[in-house]
Amino acid sequence: MQRKKAVMDEKIAQAQDEHGLLLVLTGNGKGKSSSAFGMAARSLGHGYKVGIVQFIKGARSTGEETFFRRFPDEVRYHVMGAGFTWETQDRQDDMAKARAAWDVAVELMSDPEIALVVLDELNIALKYRYLEIEQVLRDIGSRPMHQHVVVTGRGAPPELIEAADTVTEMGVVKHAFKSGIKAQKGVEF
Repeated sequence: MQRKKAVMDEKIAQAQDEHGLLLVLTGNGKGKSSSAFGMAARSLGHGYKVGIVQFIKGARSTGEETFFRRFPDEVRYHVMGAGFTWETQDRQDDMAKARAAWDVAVELMSDPEIALVVLDELNIALKYRYLEIEQVLRDIGSRPMHQHVVVTGRGAPPELIEAADTVTEMGVVKHAFKSGIKAQKGVEF
């Protein structure tokens, strides 16, 4: 453990750069949005302001929305989707909603008072080409230097992964739904 401590101390001493991060949470496993909302709670705990845009979700109320709306001075929360893509069945409307959501995201990423922006399920909007990846990367790259951005959703495009500072892929080992158990309040929504 002494050797490990020395190695870790050296790595910590060398990591001196500090700037806003682009974090991508992707993969087929559960926990992408939950992780992002955990970072939002953590930021609030440090007295920072947070912006949240949900790109696909919107057909039903969620626990995270109910919770974060308790902090209207600290959290700007925008639910912009119409629900699961397989249920909406209207590509043009889905694209219009994604563009409207992106406009809100750009506004949040332009506000230097916001320390963390969560772009929940943006990867899905990119996967279905509701938005252009080049424009998304340009806009994310134009944010204030101190601002962190967290992007969630399955199927993150390679260009976003390349641009990111941190990428986590959530993998499925086992999921209750495959055993016929429905989504549970407080766990999935």
